[in-house]
Amino acid sequence: MVAGRLPGGLVVLPDTTAVPPCRAEPTSRPWVLPQVAETPAELRGRAFLERWSLCSTAAKTVARGLDGPGRDPWTGAGQSGDYAPAMTPEQLADAIRGVVDALVAEGALAGPVPHEIVVERPRQKEHGDYATPVALALAKSTGRPPREIAALVSERLFEVPGIAAAEVAGPGFVNLRLATDAQGRLAGDIVRACADYGRGGELAGRRINVEFISANPTGPIHLGHTRWAAVGDALARVLAAAGAEVATEFYINDRGVQMDRFGASVMAVAHGRPVPEDGYHGAYITDLAAAIVAEHPDFLSLPEDDQLVAFREAAYALQLAEQQRVLDLFRTHFDTWYSERSLHDSGAVERGMERLRGQGHVFELDGATWLRTTDFGDDKDRVLVKADGEMTYFASDTAYYVDKRSRGFTTSIYLLGADHHGYASRLRAVAACAGDDMDVSVEVLIGQLVKMMRDGQEVRLSKRAGTLITLKELIEEVGVDAARYSLIRYPVDSPMTLDLDLLVQRSNDNPVFYVQYAHARVCSVLRNAAELGIDWRGAGYDPAVLEHEREGELLRALVEFPAVVSSAAELREPHRVPRYLESLATAYHRFYDNCRVLPRGDEVVSDQQIARLWLCAATRQVLANGLDLCGVSAPDRM
Repeated sequence: MVAGRLPGGLVVLPDTTAVPPCRAEPTSRPWVLPQVAETPAELRGRAFLERWSLCSTAAKTVARGLDGPGRDPWTGAGQSGDYAPAMTPEQLADAIRGVVDALVAEGALAGPVPHEIVVERPRQKEHGDYATPVALALAKSTGRPPREIAALVSERLFEVPGIAAAEVAGPGFVNLRLATDAQGRLAGDIVRACADYGRGGELAGRRINVEFISANPTGPIHLGHTRWAAVGDALARVLAAAGAEVATEFYINDRGVQMDRFGASVMAVAHGRPVPEDGYHGAYITDLAAAIVAEHPDFLSLPEDDQLVAFREAAYALQLAEQQRVLDLFRTHFDTWYSERSLHDSGAVERGMERLRGQGHVFELDGATWLRTTDFGDDKDRVLVKADGEMTYFASDTAYYVDKRSRGFTTSIYLLGADHHGYASRLRAVAACAGDDMDVSVEVLIGQLVKMMRDGQEVRLSKRAGTLITLKELIEEVGVDAARYSLIRYPVDSPMTLDLDLLVQRSNDNPVFYVQYAHARVCSVLRNAAELGIDWRGAGYDPAVLEHEREGELLRALVEFPAVVSSAAELREPHRVPRYLESLATAYHRFYDNCRVLPRGDEVVSDQQIARLWLCAATRQVLANGLDLCGVSAPDRM
């Protein structure tokens, strides 16, 4: 993974005076050094520069020689000195692997080389910027003491451009210190990568379907659905950022007895009668009945059976439209709204059953049709068609999975509520019965319950639905940003509590305010710089002057973002992103409190202040990118 990737186009920011728009750069062929004559512009291409960052000083001299002395090979902006290339943890791991490969090739070490080269941040800052236990991993296969191996590796690593020091420590660790300019160049890489910084290709080639919420269209989206409305959308965003082709899907449960009960409830209220005992209650039923009668007064005179169908279908259309409207307001958008009815009407259920029958896992017993899911870890076999010929809900589940596979998805992720634990083994067994690898084709995430507190008391009842708090009410209480961020920042397999009093506070105790304020604070600095006439972007910058301890901390926080996004996608844990943003905001506030960015009075703008403005702009970009992955706004003023 490379820290900076170039954008495919321009990004318009809220305040273009404060933060100039990103610039796209040309892309060259994926060579380390040009194999045919190339222009200076081609040498600036992304693929060349990504590989160039690990090349020798000679390769850097080639780039400088073609562009002219002292020119930044990314932008052509003037710089002075011979700077080391930017160095990320991923590039450090590549450099370590290269050193070990060379030592093995020379016979100084015996292989095999570890599959994964670990690079980590030391717990104590005096131990360096990064550390690797590669010598400990090699000790067993080589039969040599770890410290002896570490000495060989550290000697070679010291020669790598961008590494200022490599020291043996403890039982065989290698502690690494980066050259100041190697670390500082990251700020420029981030600014130029713009919205693409943090994006990678780890999941390239994967087509992933993410299904979540999938509520009945018989009432409002309530608190039980709301956690998935935020987390499911954020998960889809991080999966896409990791290179996957992602489609989000809402499965509409619009078939079955609950639809008739819903229609009967609305019809009863329209006639001024009590809602049936097993019906749906709440003020929203009264609202639906009034709206339908106003538009279709003739429904009241239809025969009873026809009237039930008419009220059911009209209420269904209105309630589904309301669900879609509220989810759009919540910034949760679906690529597909898939109707259960259409699954049956299109013949997909029959086709799915034939696929399963063809795999040899469908059998008949006691007049019913069964799927032998116990062959693949389910606790019992499942009925597809009852003895009376009625299809079960499970038949829809199996057909829906087969339909997803027929649309080309390699993985189907299901986000289900805490009351659906049994579905995990069931859905995995369906995939296996269909002839697929259930460890690849199906993933089931179970979300735990959410409760809301105000003034120390749990808030239980909705004013409109008569049962649970609705998503619309939550938005009205705390706003979209606070609701989304708070729901995303906790692991979904843990119960969570939303403190409504905290979420409306404009204080550092409110996590979303804390992160958004950091973004607004950076924007204010960049605005002030523009008002002072400081053209920090046009000036280029000297990365070697970013040598303050707080600058180093901030740069090391910024470089972690791509790995955070990658792990959030790989582990299906989007909560890693907001937690990272909070630590980044802390690093920025510490930097700002200790490092003066703007000149005072008639002071001449220094190289250090220009470099710090680049660092501010890089921080703003990463905060904005991270908030976007959460579906949360990045305000430039607060």
